Amino acid sequence: MKAAYDPRISVVYLHIEPLGCGWGKVEEIRRHILDFRKSGKFIVGYAPACGEKEYYIGCACQELYAPPSAYFALYGLTVQASFLGGVFEKVGIEPQVQRIGKYKSAGDQLMRKSISDENREMLTALLDNIYGNWLEKVALTKGKKKEDIEQFVNDGVYQIERLKEESWITDIKYDDEVMSMLKERLGILKDKKLPEVDYRKYSKVRRWTLGLTGYKDQIAIIRASGSISRTRGPFSSPSSGIIAEKLIEKIRSVRESKRFKAVVLRIDSPGGDALASDLMWREIRLLAESKPVIASMADVAASGGYYMAMAAQAIVAENLTLTGSIGVVTGKFNLGNLYEKIGFNKETISRGRYAELTAAEQRPFRPEEADLFAKSAQHAYTQFRDKAALSRSMTVDKMEEVAQGRVWTGKDALSRGLVDAVGGLSLAVAIAKQKANIPQDRQVSVVELSRPSASLPEVLSGIGSSLAGADRTLKELLNDVASSDGIQARMDGVMFEKLGGAAYTNPLFMLIKDCLSSF
Repeated sequence: MKAAYDPRISVVYLHIEPLGCGWGKVEEIRRHILDFRKSGKFIVGYAPACGEKEYYIGCACQELYAPPSAYFALYGLTVQASFLGGVFEKVGIEPQVQRIGKYKSAGDQLMRKSISDENREMLTALLDNIYGNWLEKVALTKGKKKEDIEQFVNDGVYQIERLKEESWITDIKYDDEVMSMLKERLGILKDKKLPEVDYRKYSKVRRWTLGLTGYKDQIAIIRASGSISRTRGPFSSPSSGIIAEKLIEKIRSVRESKRFKAVVLRIDSPGGDALASDLMWREIRLLAESKPVIASMADVAASGGYYMAMAAQAIVAENLTLTGSIGVVTGKFNLGNLYEKIGFNKETISRGRYAELTAAEQRPFRPEEADLFAKSAQHAYTQFRDKAALSRSMTVDKMEEVAQGRVWTGKDALSRGLVDAVGGLSLAVAIAKQKANIPQDRQVSVVELSRPSASLPEVLSGIGSSLAGADRTLKELLNDVASSDGIQARMDGVMFEKLGGAAYTNPLFMLIKDCLSSF
């Protein structure tokens, strides 16, 4: 955005490396590339290693180059779901999980040995949606038929020469050759150095120096990224996802401030603690009573992430944002058989009929405990669904049709009334201006109040391959699934290989990985 307005910048040379983000962010990056081109300047891409996401961005550039040894793997998209039911059966662990919503597959990894029909239906629809979008956008960009693009993918092309022959790339060049070409195109003599500024340095250029800020009307951006928890735990880092108590403090300060005319809540979360999600929903609703609040979804705003978004006056999602997942999951492990195998015993003395509801992991639920556990989960789901219906001005029956724990892409969520518009942060700001009665032709200052924090996969990946890391992961798992107040509004932990970016996996997979790698 800055480079488009900056008279010192003539060209953007975009090095595209393997991406770890989801399709929502890829969609927005692509849109900004196309917007930059409208400035009359040109943007050149360079891709030494390229999959579907990288090509989705690269083909939006006016020109795309690759070295002779480039690795292109445009072979299609996959989605995977892994299951530990058989593993637990062998070692003597019985997961007792309550999940409400026939599509709410969070917990399936623990209980099942194979994918359910409902989960297969949902994942197939997501995959078809994302793959179909990729084919259509690439075909439109390259001026080809969708069928031709799909045939090229199915041919398993890996030769860089064929990519050039069929106009998938502009030419085969090394990086230095592209730089020399840019010098020539800009009229710079061969013995002169190409004047350039790298991303890190240019990102420090202040927006006000380009006339992009300093306006009277201000709109606040509050970012909420990662898994949701109510309070900061003993193993939490400063960037450990969304801590409800901290975000609520931020929301209250904005509500009390007269500085901001509107707020954009930028959400990138698969959900988490249901209570925390509800507490934030309440604060966002109160904020929306004092000034316009627009939710802007990034890669994922599902389950607890959607819970937050539905408190806003309008919701904007990317075409390929993963959202919805209106459902809950909770449970505990019965470790009785495992304890018997290893010779371990645990005795519990309690007072109160349900005192051992989640405390007695050495035995399964008693019938009355299982009944209470199921009723509690159903109550949490009913609250979630009914608040979603209220927030989206739907009847409960209509909301039930699109809830049931099902995950939707932003495009499908729009047609079902779960979101209001498809677009990125810029569209959310435009809607915020409209609702704040700020003329669209009047510039506003967009003020970042919090930087994005690490998402759940980033937190998990930082644990490390050690027994200490495994212990830490186990504590997180038990907090997530087996705590007494651990009802979760969380999207399932499916592995979105090349589909949704980093995988929001159940911590137990990380536990097993850490244990195996420590021996």
